[in-house]
Amino acid sequence: MKNLKNTLALIAIFSGLSIAAKAQDTTKSVNYGSGIILSAGAEAGLPVGKLHDNYNWSYGGSLEADFPIVKNRVYATLNGGYDNIHANSNSGLKNIQSIPVMAGIKYFPINHFYVQGQAGASFLTNRSDLNADKSTTFVYAPQIGTLINVSKSSYIDAGVKFEGDTKFTDNGKSNNYLGLRVAYAFSL
Repeated sequence: MKNLKNTLALIAIFSGLSIAAKAQDTTKSVNYGSGIILSAGAEAGLPVGKLHDNYNWSYGGSLEADFPIVKNRVYATLNGGYDNIHANSNSGLKNIQSIPVMAGIKYFPINHFYVQGQAGASFLTNRSDLNADKSTTFVYAPQIGTLINVSKSSYIDAGVKFEGDTKFTDNGKSNNYLGLRVAYAFSL
């Protein structure tokens, strides 16, 4: 029930950001410019599934570069970041600390709203603390988001994502969380 409430809170926050973006002039298409777009952002999340049994929340940050493929509609993305998933204090477990590196596609079906999919590798930085069998796993992250204009060539990029990875231990569970990314984006 607590997980459902937290998920609903994230959806409410995202909905508010979407309404703010819609209040802007949507007669113009997104105009990132003709070059590479960089963004730096903070991330927070809630563990879901079996991970929620022993972990409370996560935080981290990421850097992303968007490369135009189809002007104002489709972009190839590269993303690197840091995730720290906090263990429950009574679980006796250590935090999961990882560095996900992903590539993907960002598509704008309508102005200021995007759908994004990324996949790559997640590198566990504290393998010995967790007694993990593997230090690298497959990671994937579907995301929906909106851009909020700050100036002609800069935006606040706010998105809700699901990030999942395969097991770090042979008998372990996948590490999945529902997260919110808020970033400052600008064109070069």
